[in-house]
Amino acid sequence: MPGSGFDGSGANATDSGGLAISDLADFARPVLRAQISPRRQTVLSAEISGKIDTFPLREGERFAKGDLLVGFDCAVHIARRDRSRAQEQSARRRLETAGRLDALSSISRLEYDETVAALAVAEAETTLSEIAVSRCAIAAPFNGRVAERLAEPFQYVAEGEPIIAILDDRDLEVALMVPSRWLAWLRLGHAFEVAIDELETTLEASVSRIGARVDPVSQSIRIFAAITLAPEGLMAGMSGEAQLRPPARDAGPDGAP
Repeated sequence: MPGSGFDGSGANATDSGGLAISDLADFARPVLRAQISPRRQTVLSAEISGKIDTFPLREGERFAKGDLLVGFDCAVHIARRDRSRAQEQSARRRLETAGRLDALSSISRLEYDETVAALAVAEAETTLSEIAVSRCAIAAPFNGRVAERLAEPFQYVAEGEPIIAILDDRDLEVALMVPSRWLAWLRLGHAFEVAIDELETTLEASVSRIGARVDPVSQSIRIFAAITLAPEGLMAGMSGEAQLRPPARDAGPDGAP
């Protein structure tokens, strides 16, 4: 019958516009944009104020855990540390002398206690100066690459100012938003594919984490997936369309159970 969507030959039903019901189901599924993100990334800031003396790596270069990323001119802090150490040694000798005098009852208890306190203050000053010296160099906290340099050699930076952004490009994951109603069937380990735009190929992934909060406005939730088969050349920041489907036995025409 014309317009009935069925011609008696067993073909798929169609609507009045000639579209198959399966085509309409594809239109109903949301387009899931996925992004490749590093599990570990951070922006390192200056822990002291000073002039950058060493900045060996440029954007894109690799480094190993413990490598020097940024070095500061530390002459002033080293001098303060040396002065603190000398003052600590002097305070320790005075305490030794005060101890001998106290044994001979030749010093008051107050004077002895003040000598003990003076040594404690000197030790604290030494500790503070050594901490400042240790912050004259920023070492890599993990293996990775330089994502961006936010300062340049010989530049004076203030304490807390961002200097370098780094990431671990060998430990990547997929991040995407999905409809919150999919939580009825979405489970950890659910496998799917992502068509990466920049590489014109697909990667295989499986759900590893599900966000802790649903966005009530968009009724969506963020999920993360571990990459089980990564194509060559995959980089952080690449994106593509995720082919995420419910288990076959639960699949409905709109991608929902």
